[in-house]
Amino acid sequence: MSEERRRRRKSVFDIFDELFREIEEEFRDFVKEFERFGPSREEIRELRGPFVYGFRITIGPDGIPRIEEFGNVRRKGIRPVISEEREPLVDVLDEGDKVRVVAEMPGVEKDKIKLTVRDRTLVIRASNEHRKYYKEVELPAEVDIKKAKATYRNGVLEVVIPKVRKGEGEYEIRIE
Repeated sequence: MSEERRRRRKSVFDIFDELFREIEEEFRDFVKEFERFGPSREEIRELRGPFVYGFRITIGPDGIPRIEEFGNVRRKGIRPVISEEREPLVDVLDEGDKVRVVAEMPGVEKDKIKLTVRDRTLVIRASNEHRKYYKEVELPAEVDIKKAKATYRNGVLEVVIPKVRKGEGEYEIRIE
């Protein structure tokens, strides 16, 4: 029977098992670094939470897995840095004649969100008394910023920007 196991072909699930083992090992290393070089327990008590850290794994069109981190805990050098601003989870979709950006930002109101486009970078800012979000999103193509439209429903911001020509200067996008 052990011979059969050696001959068994690798399945897609074996690849994910290996990937999850690597992620688990990376997370353990992160926790060890945090405990070793991070703030002391007294410093943590002084910090105001919540602490948000997450990641998602996607497989790009080239077949290579990508790990995207989000939240307000970032790794800078040896020590983790806890920011007041959260980095929202963002999807950037290149849809032929337009670019669609979808950001998850629960807990803020529509009138507290500010969107600006500078060259090929969409800057998302939002804040109220309990939550702050900030994210700079690199757009995959030149866009016509004056025709951009944005909606915000149930904590999800969606920005649709037609591709055409390079935007000039900075332009604020109104949320409908």
